[in-house]
Amino acid sequence: MSDATIAGVPTQRLRQLAEREARRFARARPRTRAALDKGAGAFVGRVPLHWMADWPTPFPIVVAEAQGARLTDLDGIRIDDFCLGDTGSLFGHAPAPVVAAIRRQARAGLTFMLPTEAALTAGRLLTERFGDFRWQIATTASDANRFALRVARAVTGRPKVLVFNGCYHGAVDDTFVTIGPDGRTINRPGLLGQVADLAQLATCVEFNDFAAVAAALATGQIAAILTEPVLTNCAMVPPAPGFLDALRQMATEAGALLIIDETHTLASGPGGYARQHGLQADMLVVGKAVAGGMPTAVWGMTPDLAARYLAVNASRPSGHSGMGTTLSANPMQFACLVATLSQVMTDKAYAHMDKGAARLAAGLDDAIARHGAPWHVARVGARVEFICAPGPLPNGAAAMAAHHPRLEAALNLALVNRGCLIAPFHNMMLVSPATTKGQIDRLIAAFAEVLRELFESR
Repeated sequence: MSDATIAGVPTQRLRQLAEREARRFARARPRTRAALDKGAGAFVGRVPLHWMADWPTPFPIVVAEAQGARLTDLDGIRIDDFCLGDTGSLFGHAPAPVVAAIRRQARAGLTFMLPTEAALTAGRLLTERFGDFRWQIATTASDANRFALRVARAVTGRPKVLVFNGCYHGAVDDTFVTIGPDGRTINRPGLLGQVADLAQLATCVEFNDFAAVAAALATGQIAAILTEPVLTNCAMVPPAPGFLDALRQMATEAGALLIIDETHTLASGPGGYARQHGLQADMLVVGKAVAGGMPTAVWGMTPDLAARYLAVNASRPSGHSGMGTTLSANPMQFACLVATLSQVMTDKAYAHMDKGAARLAAGLDDAIARHGAPWHVARVGARVEFICAPGPLPNGAAAMAAHHPRLEAALNLALVNRGCLIAPFHNMMLVSPATTKGQIDRLIAAFAEVLRELFESR
């Protein structure tokens, strides 16, 4: 990258685009701005949750309604939604079976710390969809990953988790590590308020580095490898041929567990990436979209591991285990799980999603090629990303180096102004069962229009 360009884009042209699009966004939303001025001051940083301020818009979009694959904001502006709650609404906003299930369960009670008949049905459906696991229910994938790591440490007696540079597994402190200049595991610089040395709990190596994984496992300290089958939250990094199978084999030989976090790769196809590719995990974590948008995560363990866990759990002194929260496994979650697994997360829905995502990826790739941009498109199932660097990316370090915040912020804002919402992180787009061909083509056209402004007449 030279001083005059960012990922091939002239910096002066990028600045002009960003300033023009910011003015356009603000002019179009007087009601939103007035509402924020009236009510946002009650929140720290003027947003209910701090990362809502990470959107590159001059001020947040305030949503009035979301249906299918479309949002309507307070100013009545309709936006095709390809962010879909950063996967939380992967199957579209307010799926009818889930809405009906919420209405029925609301009349029957919201929480009482006891199972319902729907819970029993949900367990069967989870096994049918994801494989032969023994399930537990959490509220977020962050919680599910925390609990899975407790089980791994309890049954192996080992202290550390092996994670990959650039990974994301929710708000799990153990995983907020990176590789320092000397090759050692260190805390990620952005982690807020952490005073402990997380290298005591985790070892970080590069994704696709067979030798580094083997070396970490050889220490005898690794309780589990925790990974997504495709790195997704740092710009998409696909597994090298044979890498995931090697993880499975090396973990088994070292007496460690393999935990697969499918929270973002649920978009891969029915049963997620692991089932689509025949990868056998010791524990499987799925969050976000698994209950159609109701805050829910599931984590399962193989029958053999479940027996080991139950034996350890039975032998410990009574008292708090550090697992579970009072409102987890509530009846509303199970009602939505049953509705999603049986009526929303269907093979037909996935076929529609995959076809649409292929169309989107091809259209974006064509626009990139026509403008000679040194970028590439990555896809796993219904999840598509354009990455402002050549690809494919080999590991997390390359993925993090591929980020260009100024450029990506301007692109995101320009697409919003053209009626298309993509994720504010890593240029991610999702195709839902409700996403139409027309919406996909509008996004491709909007992307191509922005690239013309950035690349033509250089």
